Amino acid sequence: MEIKTLRYFLAIAREENMTRAAAFLHVTQPTLSKQMKSLEDELGKKLFTRHSFSIRLTDEGILLKNRAEDLVSLANKIEQEFTSLDDITGGDLYLGLAESCQLKYLAQVIKAFKRRYPNLHYHITSGDTEQIADKLDNGLLDFLVLAEYPDGRKYESIEFPESDKWGLVIPTNDPLAKKKKIRVTDLIGLPLFCSEQAWDHEIKEWAGASFSKLKLEGSFRLAYNGSIFTREGLGYLLTFDHLIDTSEDSGLVFRPLEPAAETKLFIVWNRYQTFTPIAERFLKQLRTTLQIK
Repeated sequence: MEIKTLRYFLAIAREENMTRAAAFLHVTQPTLSKQMKSLEDELGKKLFTRHSFSIRLTDEGILLKNRAEDLVSLANKIEQEFTSLDDITGGDLYLGLAESCQLKYLAQVIKAFKRRYPNLHYHITSGDTEQIADKLDNGLLDFLVLAEYPDGRKYESIEFPESDKWGLVIPTNDPLAKKKKIRVTDLIGLPLFCSEQAWDHEIKEWAGASFSKLKLEGSFRLAYNGSIFTREGLGYLLTFDHLIDTSEDSGLVFRPLEPAAETKLFIVWNRYQTFTPIAERFLKQLRTTLQIK
């Protein structure tokens, strides 16, 4: 199975049309059809179902798409790394980011770093820990920002200067908005929004024996999406402070949890990772800026 063939396959999956995919790839439609027939024969599975004006992936095709995206991304990353080995003015960095207002520190490092290396290109992947940690482990990322203590057996890390404070985002006209702090007893019986990761770890630890009385109405990987549902009165969002607009005209307020709950943020990399020159220099910049040796 060749990377070129997987790129062809992903183009068809994206365009859902053989003619458009062939035009995008600058190959003839018969060539593309032949490549896909060979791929199906090699895997022993049907990857597409053909309709009058479109092509849809089978379940097996969806599985291959998920795997092929990572494989092609890794191949692209390797090609870019070797291309940039002799470029002393830049290169490519791949970063996976959790949600946190502390990303301002990372942005400041990148801003200063780009002044020194104007040809720097950085690629950002966002998501929860499970999503982006897999990409780091598989070599698709150089660095990962985690909102939890990293596994020291796998990763080396730098701790961010502050902690993220947990609280509840509440519609302004809700009675809970009158409270200065939110206790676990205030949440019993209410529809709550939270990321699954935080619900199973930080919130569970904070709530203690009362956790079983709390109701997860829905889970969101991105706090912003949860805030929209909260503004519409569907529930209440448990998240970090400063992630959601709670200004006077936002229709929302943030109230911290009591007792206080905080989460540390770390930037991590694989313990036995071989860095490209630009990633090595970036790590030195991180250490210098965050004053950690």
